[in-house]
Amino acid sequence: MSASNPVPLGIDISKASFDVALLKGDKRPKTAKFDNTTTGFEELKQWLSAQGIEQVHACLEATNIYGHALATYLYHQHHPVSIVNPARVKGYAKSQLSRTKNDRADAGLIARFCRDLHPNLWQPSPVEVAHLQGFSRRLEALEQMIAQEHNRLQVCDEAFRADIEAHVAFLNEQVESIKQRLHQHIHTHENLAHQQALLVSIAGIGEKTAAIVLAEIGALALFNSARQLAAFAGLTPQEFTSGSSVKGKTRLCKIGNPRLRKALYFPALTSIRHCPQIRAFRERLLKAGKTKMQVVGAVMHKLIRVIYGVLKSGLPFDPDKLMPTNQSLESTEKSLATPIAS
Repeated sequence: MSASNPVPLGIDISKASFDVALLKGDKRPKTAKFDNTTTGFEELKQWLSAQGIEQVHACLEATNIYGHALATYLYHQHHPVSIVNPARVKGYAKSQLSRTKNDRADAGLIARFCRDLHPNLWQPSPVEVAHLQGFSRRLEALEQMIAQEHNRLQVCDEAFRADIEAHVAFLNEQVESIKQRLHQHIHTHENLAHQQALLVSIAGIGEKTAAIVLAEIGALALFNSARQLAAFAGLTPQEFTSGSSVKGKTRLCKIGNPRLRKALYFPALTSIRHCPQIRAFRERLLKAGKTKMQVVGAVMHKLIRVIYGVLKSGLPFDPDKLMPTNQSLESTEKSLATPIAS
């Protein structure tokens, strides 16, 4: 098989193992199962070689972090890789009237999805961005654990109070350690430090939000427009109308990165309070009959576009360019949505 014509390889992955399905022409897919370890990756490489395959187009679903190591391995083995939203595969399965649900069948389904729809190619983030994401997500996990322990303190038996308080103290120490290491990591890499400085110039965005945004966006070069970045964050409007009788409310699509969307919720509220241009934007939308939460959604949408603009241009935020005086209210209303902070 020519390397210029990669063979679709569907991958259904879990924490411990992964199933693969290889589509060679019109033949039934070749299937196999491997451990989700470096040894399993090497065994996959040998299996593909035994099939006479030089290059595959590997496709897997974006499920947690279980597939990241395998995707990175295949990418560095010069195989095209696609990581797709599970909702797309689910929709494809419905269109094919798929009835069987098991790991092997799912791998075959993903392979056919790859063959028929040619999903966009994925590439790993730069090493420094991947490490930043690790720090950011670890910090998020620790803060969630602290919140859980504080909730337990409110209802726990007195016999366990000291243990929980000790655990909270330990977790707080871990949070401070991660924050220091994250700060040091950003300032060790000139590109990250420069990008963070650009982001904190935006009204409402502080260093913590900037770190999350940089970690979750990855490589800005993957996005050709501000709208693509907004879609990635799940901040594009979703219309729900049909004919003359079905007229639902426009709201956030929310098919996107929930961490990035969540990170922009409170900055949107802050920018409304402290940025005159955003405050004027809010007032015009309220006068047009939009709800307060719809306005917050519109501000979040505007913030992600500003983020794209400052990172793309390399120039700090200029509020005077945010709301041109000739901008029509009709065009701004297209970005209205109902935001969800989680």
